[in-house]
Amino acid sequence: MVSIDVRNAYVDFPIFDAKTRSMKKRVLGKVGGKIGSDSKVPIVEALQDVNLQLRDGDRLALVGHNGAGKSTLLRLLSGIYEPTRGSARVRGKVAPVFDLGVGMDPETSGFENIIVRGLFLGKSRREMEKRLDDIAEFTELGDYLAMPLRTYSTGMRVRLALGVVTSIDPEILILDEGLGAVDASFMNKARDRLKDLVKRSGILVFASHSDELLLELCDQAMWMDEGRVREHGRLREVLTEYKGRDPFQNVSREVLERLGQAKAKDAPAASADAADSAADSPAPAGSTNGG
Repeated sequence: MVSIDVRNAYVDFPIFDAKTRSMKKRVLGKVGGKIGSDSKVPIVEALQDVNLQLRDGDRLALVGHNGAGKSTLLRLLSGIYEPTRGSARVRGKVAPVFDLGVGMDPETSGFENIIVRGLFLGKSRREMEKRLDDIAEFTELGDYLAMPLRTYSTGMRVRLALGVVTSIDPEILILDEGLGAVDASFMNKARDRLKDLVKRSGILVFASHSDELLLELCDQAMWMDEGRVREHGRLREVLTEYKGRDPFQNVSREVLERLGQAKAKDAPAASADAADSAADSPAPAGSTNGG
């Protein structure tokens, strides 16, 4: 049985060359948290006293401003970081997808990168070769798949990475949103693959700024702030506290319909009225993308 158990976990990063301010800024930008002042060597307290228990079927959204510690927590759950204090026990095969460019070589072709990226995610070469046609069709990259990755635009690279990621069957899916570079029409196509991917995973932990994606994929949320857990509970309640508004108020009729009766019935009447008004006027391109 897959599970995640994090108990009183801290992740600290000492900054030995504290005289270089740019170094401190780079570290803080990547791990979040705050700088401790009670040591001769400044310490970035990226995570502080974090507790989290997840079981098969749990779908957790991580929310918080940039630098709040979300990415550090994802890396802790993926085994990249070890807790400085406390413990983090993860049972199950983890598929970390918090950097869509990891495991890709700019000098090799798209086809070769599909194989390499799959190996990085724990699949065998034979398994990835069986998936090649399906991934190629999904990406819509055509002849570009035979060309070096360095010739791709950012959006094309995201398409390729999404094709690989959504072809796997993870026990624990660790997902950090990096989807903003793709166009709206392809994002709608990718959304369906992401939903299928989540259904196939035992546990999902998803860090995102998009209300719509979180409402579609998650049922609980954890609000991170300066490396600490500010609040953890039902998705709608935590998002309302974090953003100061009900997340259903700004989603489209299309999203409400996709959510289905189980979630949409909880949406306030005001959001339905807003959706009716929005339906009478053309929506801006990419308006259902979140972000």
